[in-house]
Amino acid sequence: MFVLGASIPAKAELTCPDAGLLSGKLLTDVCWSCIFPIRVAGLPLGSGSVPSGASNKSFCLCEDNLGVPRPGIVTSMWEPARLIELVRTPGCSPSLGGIRLPLGDRRLQGGHGEGEYDTGDLAFYHYHYYAFPLLVMLDLFMDGNCNADGYMDFDLMYLSELDPTWLNDELAFFTQPEAAAVANPLAISACTADAASSTLGKPIDQLFWCAGSWGHLYPLSGHTLAFGSIAENTSHLAARAIAAQHRRGLARRTMGNSALCRPVIEPMLPKSQYKMSMFFPVPETESAHVIGESTMKWGEWRTIPGAGEDALYILWRWQDCCNSGG
Repeated sequence: MFVLGASIPAKAELTCPDAGLLSGKLLTDVCWSCIFPIRVAGLPLGSGSVPSGASNKSFCLCEDNLGVPRPGIVTSMWEPARLIELVRTPGCSPSLGGIRLPLGDRRLQGGHGEGEYDTGDLAFYHYHYYAFPLLVMLDLFMDGNCNADGYMDFDLMYLSELDPTWLNDELAFFTQPEAAAVANPLAISACTADAASSTLGKPIDQLFWCAGSWGHLYPLSGHTLAFGSIAENTSHLAARAIAAQHRRGLARRTMGNSALCRPVIEPMLPKSQYKMSMFFPVPETESAHVIGESTMKWGEWRTIPGAGEDALYILWRWQDCCNSGG
């Protein structure tokens, strides 16, 4: 039987909000400055943070489809690549105008939960994972051979309602055996360093089991302690969703010298490769936050009671690409 951490009364009927994604908000509620810096042959255009694992090369050499080496120039930037929505009601899709997809029933209904610290209960959210190649959709910046995964349009990629490991903590634990290795006080205490570093904008990739100030990354399921804010809990679960995609080989590393020619499989979450900006309910239009960054810096006020307890995040991905012009 699925273990659900919802603390929503049986009589509650949650509405499905419309995030207005497919509207003028696509231009006004996106952090366009988060694209920068754009680096061409190692020279930065604009200001902004660069991941510690980014490529340090200016020129590169990659094989084409016929196996012929072709020289190129290393081009790097932050690209809006994915959209993650965290919702309490199964099938609710704010990014698709508030429609209700026929996925599950009220027994799978989630919620933010109530309580404080050791007396608190659990929050539970479903997530929907979309391809969101915004620069490709708007025909901006991106060269064809620097489209890491080939997506050309807004597309639904993953629904957690169909994933039993997202609904059940124990099942998630047994399908991710590395969780046992980091389920101890020493590993958990190491997350303090990641919390401090993430709040300064530099998550520690080596501590793959940590989600900075948001908590522990494992198990990769939809339950989290409810004493955090809605912004913290939804960001925490969004990070777990990304980690789950990497763990299954559905997301890849696009950062670093080894990923210049093509994305490479990375089963553990490369936290520094990503940053997120809230799109709904209250958009981050001036900056984005890294995985684990304290919500005191960016998100404690980004909640609208009732209508704004679901969330949409634009996932920015650092991409290093060998641009050979072909």
